[in-house]
Amino acid sequence: MKILLEQEGVNADEPDSWGRTPLSFAAESRGEGAVKILLEREEVNPDKPDEDGLTPLSYAAESGYEGVVKILLEREEVDPDRPDRGGRTPLTNAAWRGHEGVVKILLERKEVNPNKLDRWDWTPLTYAARKRHEGVVKLLLEREEVNPEQPKNRGKTPLSLATEKGHERVAALLRALETAISSTL
Repeated sequence: MKILLEQEGVNADEPDSWGRTPLSFAAESRGEGAVKILLEREEVNPDKPDEDGLTPLSYAAESGYEGVVKILLEREEVDPDRPDRGGRTPLTNAAWRGHEGVVKILLERKEVNPNKLDRWDWTPLTYAARKRHEGVVKLLLEREEVNPEQPKNRGKTPLSLATEKGHERVAALLRALETAISSTL
């Protein structure tokens, strides 16, 4: 890769026909070494979205590559809460796929809104509850601002989705939190 990048006329940030850059492919494929090499290049934009609005961080978060996520988050140009065209953020993508380590890393960032709605009115908690990612649900519920009663379209909450899908352990976590909230009112 280094040899290719040294060739005259090579643009290390040149997107393909879908707007994907070499950095987004490296981030999606656990290419920590490639990510570091590309980020050394002045022309590489570490937060460049493709035509769907997905950034290298979005791809790394969805793929669960903690090392790549950490490398990208070291760059101040990278927006850790940048939504794609569907309104999904890197946190949403990591929660949807059940990547606890990435969720934990992103939740440590004050710029990340763990209650952000996507265009279907789903939150990271909604995705995690629906997909039975108990560990991710626990991490999200540790955040005070996460609203477990945030309805999605048609009024379904993370609890109703978990119950509907038969995810008993996730539903139990959400019920316990709902009970705790009700008792403080």
